[in-house]
Amino acid sequence: MSKKFQIVVALCAASFVAACAQPQEEFVVVEPEPISAEPVYTGKYK
Repeated sequence: MSKKFQIVVALCAASFVAACAQPQEEFVVVEPEPISAEPVYTGKYK
């Protein structure tokens, strides 16, 4: 077989294996926001 044909077959095989591979799950860490109520202005003497 010619070298060009071997290279094309190798690239096709590599792309086939890459296409059939299982996608890996992304690991995402989300930090929860603190739950706090904002102070409410009730007047000067309350």
